Amino acid sequence: MLKKRIVICLDVKDRRTTKGIKFQNNVDIGDPVEMAAEYYRQGVDEIVFYDIMASARGRGPILDLIARVASQVFIPFCVGGGIATLDDIRSTILAGAEKISLNSQAVKNPRLITDGTRIFGSQCIVLGIDAKRDSAMPSGYCVFINGGRVPTELDAREWAVRAVELGAGEIVLNSIDADGTQNGYEIALTKLISRAVPVPVVASGGGGIPAHLAEVLSAGEADAALVATMTHSGAYTVADIKAELAASGIPVRL
Repeated sequence: MLKKRIVICLDVKDRRTTKGIKFQNNVDIGDPVEMAAEYYRQGVDEIVFYDIMASARGRGPILDLIARVASQVFIPFCVGGGIATLDDIRSTILAGAEKISLNSQAVKNPRLITDGTRIFGSQCIVLGIDAKRDSAMPSGYCVFINGGRVPTELDAREWAVRAVELGAGEIVLNSIDADGTQNGYEIALTKLISRAVPVPVVASGGGGIPAHLAEVLSAGEADAALVATMTHSGAYTVADIKAELAASGIPVRL
């Protein structure tokens, strides 16, 4: 049986790790390089670094900071935010990232997924989806871009299926409604996308206690769970979370 992954998210704004609720009221919580090093020591399976302002400000990735984070971790490291061209993908990988997360730029230029997959491989190209409940959409969820600030006309399920057809090798699925609330993941959304695509789906948004992860990894059918607030706050270490998941019968790397 494949092990379920625990992924730590570092949302970065102005070169500092930040955290908000539903993409608003973000506060500074620390240095991303130091935090990445600590989570690596704790045994996290993967780290995701999101520059949450890059697309909104129309700039590229912060390569020197990405390189400093990469120098501290020896596990899969995914970077997103402001990656708009093949040169951006190449330079981010050369800075130390194993995976590239395309979100807003993939919506604006879907060919970036196809070209990125052709050159770097589907294992390098991750689709980030920020989805919010919308009864007007066929699936009940609308895709948002620019850090969750701008709604699109895309249905979340339809976009996930199309992006995988274009070559995306993984999806990080974030519920804007649940983001930062620590009240649990959006199980219906996660199951919807997990069943629609043949690639791994990482559930994001709402993790507050280990039981939430156990639920989304089982009932939500996710391949991995992304956490932020519950570890950033110091309430749990990665080891704490994995121990409780293992006790619940969830296969994890201990």
